[in-house]
Order: sequence, then structure tokens, then C-alpha cells
Amino acid sequence: MNVHVSYKLPKTAEIENQIEHYVAKLRKRLQTYQPELVHLHATVDENSPRTGFSISINLRLPSGQIAAQANGPNPEAAIKPGFEDLLEQLAKHKDHLRSQYKWPRRRSDGRTRQQPQVPFEQTLAAVQPVHATDSDITSWINANLRRLERYVDRELRFRINSGELASGSITREEVVDEAVATALARGSDKPERLKLEPWLFRLARHTIDSIDGQNHDGVETVSLDASMRQPNVHGTDDSKLQYNQPDETMTRESITGDPRMATPEEIAASDEMITMVELVLLGATRQERDAFILFAVEGFTVEEITAISDMTADEVREAVKRARERLRTMIAGPNQFRDLLLRHSKTA
Repeated sequence: MNVHVSYKLPKTAEIENQIEHYVAKLRKRLQTYQPELVHLHATVDENSPRTGFSISINLRLPSGQIAAQANGPNPEAAIKPGFEDLLEQLAKHKDHLRSQYKWPRRRSDGRTRQQPQVPFEQTLAAVQPVHATDSDITSWINANLRRLERYVDRELRFRINSGELASGSITREEVVDEAVATALARGSDKPERLKLEPWLFRLARHTIDSIDGQNHDGVETVSLDASMRQPNVHGTDDSKLQYNQPDETMTRESITGDPRMATPEEIAASDEMITMVELVLLGATRQERDAFILFAVEGFTVEEITAISDMTADEVREAVKRARERLRTMIAGPNQFRDLLLRHSKTA
């Protein structure tokens, strides 16, 4: 398959890995076509700090052409629904092609004989799922570590505010370290490569529960690198602690702005969105909080949320619906961030 992706914004490894993840899904579903006859063109663009990001996808096949477009507050939130829409259209297109060559036979009594259908995944053209390796897990963590840390921070903060955890009893570092160590353990069962992301988020959730259970049982983990000494620098006469000495080797290149960093306007918009989500979910149940965060903020599908949490698909949809009602009730009046969250949290 010929793939061409245009970036009209600073390209990051996280965006590239997410697009490659969905391109792998497309290749799995396009085995019946000759690769040189399939063309995929995608454009990732940044509209503005307020309207967010957009993606336009065009898939050209020998049997037709499929297009999809989606918007989101960040590139990851726009890429996921765009490719999911494209995959859904591709499935309908393949079903339409199958129905064109299916001629039902008539019985003697005039009724149509039901023809047995074989799912595409069970045919010879289907590719068997490949299980993730330690290299795949390491690559994902290197590209998405900050995202996993934000999720753990958010989960710990919600549990502390709701009284489920004591403040300072669990840190982000020990949760992430334990989850990564469990994922890379030699005897652990690795998931399919396409299901790696939900599996790691599920490990992080279970790690928080496990460490919390150990704390209640009286088991305490101590880092081998932690120092028990408390330095005393109060009241010292050391001159270097009395005033700041600037670095004499500082050059112009040292203070050049990084275009990949967020602008003050983007940081303010992101902080306001986070404050709004925390305000709405402050009194929500754990199911409502988990379902809404994973669906509206992290961008997982309902099926992926069922793999991360212990909820069924109907329970996920119902929990997101209740969280949306809380959002609509608690934040009255016109609010662009509330409307954006409501628009991106529709479960259909």
C-alpha cells in the first residue's frame, strides 16, 4: 500500500506511531487488493489553538474511493476518530462488494435459501494477529510515556479527592515503574500488537489497586536509591546560597524557543479543560469517571474501554451518558469547552 502523510504541524513520534498503528490495521483489511493499487493519503493540520486539530484521509482502491475527516483538541484525539470512521466505511464497502457476487437460489416452494457466510477474518486472505514483543512495548513506552504518566496522575488525583487514597501514599513513579516491569516480565502473557495500548492502561489501573492493597495490608515498598538523610541548609553562611549567579557560558542558542512546546494560550486552554473535567467528575462514581476519562479524554473506543476496565459495553455507554448529563447540568450557559467535551463524548 502506498502511504503518504502530510504534516502541517510539528511532527512527533507519538503522532507517527499512532498513524502507523492504524495503517497496520488498514493493511490487515486490504489483503485482497494488490498493494501497488492501493493509495492512502492523510493530512494532519492545526487549525488554531481554540478550534484544535483536524485530519483528512483519502483511501483510493481499485473498486472505489473512501474519504474521512475528523477534528479534535489535540492531534491524537483527531487521528483516532478519523481512522475509525475510515475503517467503518471500508467494512461497509467490502460487504457491498461481496453482495454483488452473491446470487441466492430459489427453492421449489418459492422461498430463498439462506447462504452461509464466512467472516473475512476466517478466510485464507486474513492475516493472523501478531502478539506484541518486548521491543514493541519498549517502543510504545518511549513514544507515549508522558501520556501514560498524565493518565496515572489524573487517576491518583481523582482517587485522592474522592477519599479512596490517602495523599502521598502512592506516587506516579512507582505506579509507572511497576506497570512497565510487569509488562516486560519474561513470563507475562503479551497481548496482540494492535491491542497493546489498552493493555498497558489496564496494567496501570491494576497496579494502583495492587499498591493500594499492599498499603492496607501493612506492606510498604522502599526504594533502594532513596536517602534517609535530611540536608540542613537553613542558616548557612555559604555565599553561593545567598544569591543567584548566572551562568557565564550561556549563549543565545540556550534560550532559543522550542517550536514544539505549547504556547501560553494553548496551556491556558488545556488547564481550563482539565479543571472543568475535574470539577464535573468530583462527585461522580468510579465507573462514570473511568468511562468518561478513557472515552472523552484518552480517545479509546467502547470496545477498548471494556478491555481496560471490568465494565461491559452497555455499562460503558451508560456511564458516559451519566457523566455527560453531569457535565451539561453543572456547567450552565454558553461554554466552548463544555460543548467540545459533549461533542467528543457521544457514544452513539
